[in-house]
Amino acid sequence: MPPAPLAGVKSFLEAAMFEGLFQPMHLLVILVIALLVFGPKRLGEIGKSLGEGIRAFRQGARDESPTPESKPPDEVTKQAK
Repeated sequence: MPPAPLAGVKSFLEAAMFEGLFQPMHLLVILVIALLVFGPKRLGEIGKSLGEGIRAFRQGARDESPTPESKPPDEVTKQAK
């Protein structure tokens, strides 16, 4: 029976594989490919919606306001008007 691989070796190899992924030239190539695939207008819309989604997620994670089901009655009546 072959010896079991070490867990540390696998994580080291995965880290080494992604080590130089975010170099400026790589990011530039990814941006050019995305520009060719989506076009300049659509790429701007995607970036805007992605930023708004991240902003809403952060605000939702930080905000501890009540859920819509547990709103006080006065807020529910204001929304109905």
